[in-house]
Amino acid sequence: MDPSLFGSAAGPAPLAARMRPRSLDEFVGQEQIVGEGRALRRAIENDTVPSLILWGPPGTGKTTLAEIIANMTGAHFSSLSAVSAGVADLRRVVAEAQHRRALGKRTVLFVDEIHRFNKAQQDAVLPYVEAGTITLIGATTENPSFEVISALLSRSRVFVLKALTDEQVGAIVDRALLDKENGLGAQSVVLDPNARAALVSLSNGDARVALSTLEFAVNAAPESGGARTINAPLIADAMQRRSISYDKGGEQHYDVISAFIKSIRGSDPDAAVYWLARMLDAGEDALFIARRLVILASEDIGLADSRGLQVAMAAQQAVHFVGMPEGFYPLAHCTLYLATAPKSNSVGRAYSAALADVEGTRNDPVPLHLRNAPTGLMRELGYGKEYEYAHASDEYQSQTGDLPPAERLQSYLPDNIASRAYFNPGKQGEESKFVDWIKKRRKK
Repeated sequence: MDPSLFGSAAGPAPLAARMRPRSLDEFVGQEQIVGEGRALRRAIENDTVPSLILWGPPGTGKTTLAEIIANMTGAHFSSLSAVSAGVADLRRVVAEAQHRRALGKRTVLFVDEIHRFNKAQQDAVLPYVEAGTITLIGATTENPSFEVISALLSRSRVFVLKALTDEQVGAIVDRALLDKENGLGAQSVVLDPNARAALVSLSNGDARVALSTLEFAVNAAPESGGARTINAPLIADAMQRRSISYDKGGEQHYDVISAFIKSIRGSDPDAAVYWLARMLDAGEDALFIARRLVILASEDIGLADSRGLQVAMAAQQAVHFVGMPEGFYPLAHCTLYLATAPKSNSVGRAYSAALADVEGTRNDPVPLHLRNAPTGLMRELGYGKEYEYAHASDEYQSQTGDLPPAERLQSYLPDNIASRAYFNPGKQGEESKFVDWIKKRRKK
């Protein structure tokens, strides 16, 4: 048994550390990667584990799994935190690993939060991973595709760990309550069913949070008749608030805003306001959300309901003016308005089609009749000649007026793309009024 589990003279190690599994049989969860017959489990049992990147939320067993791998393969376990370690620490670990390798013993180098290593630090590890001097196991809560250099990724296997289910967290809590050697079994702790349910739910799939909260609640509970009873209010007091897996600069930031936007685009007001609440509860920048709503109002609502852009801009101004926490009102107002509004992406389609011609065809000069002619020379050269001033005609060319015969319609595009049609209105909401008008205007 690891002596460090017993702590030091200052006191025992935390419950979460004492209850850390020491074998795959004790390991809870992640059956998709270490269950019976899975490739990683076979590699561990056959002592053929490659360098790994373990990617998953906090409290899902990344550090524990790395220690189990080192223990089951008979390798020396060296651990570094990317938050505090530098290149000098890496070189020291590598030198020790080279010495062990000469004696026939391998080294597993575990780098916690490997996404915090910069490129130079990751480059420093690379040759020793490639040479087999160390078996690298990196742990990260961030997408390694963005945070780990491609050369290191190509020499490692990435395994995705999932947040634990409530049932799995509950099993870990129950084990801690019964374990007399490393857990709370010797302390006569009574966790009532409501308290257990609250603890499991509020932990949000994080075993470390569950055990730490349980330990704090036990230490805070009054002793009566030789036992400590933990009820739901005590768990709530110990937890203070639900564990949140959200990093404003990390992948959760992008995942949740993506779900928010797609829910509005899909006209689901319930889902949209839920994701809004998730972001604001986690402390997301309210003005970031407002900016995304302004973009969405034109991108996904557009001319189907042009008031959507007005509502979005009003929400942005309101949030800027009142701040948080009351800023959730205009944000929720705008979210629900846009989610229930008719949808059209014709604005983006029209611009993209026009941009494709800008990039893919000759940028011909502006037709002479569309140019201003402020000088006599320009008029002599034909600038502005034959330009028809729209307001001078009784047949005003808008969707609210009658169009002149097609042969009398003035062209406003260069000759080489004169037949292009970029704006194709949909039939949703107010945009439907453009459908017949634009067809008539283009009819030649």
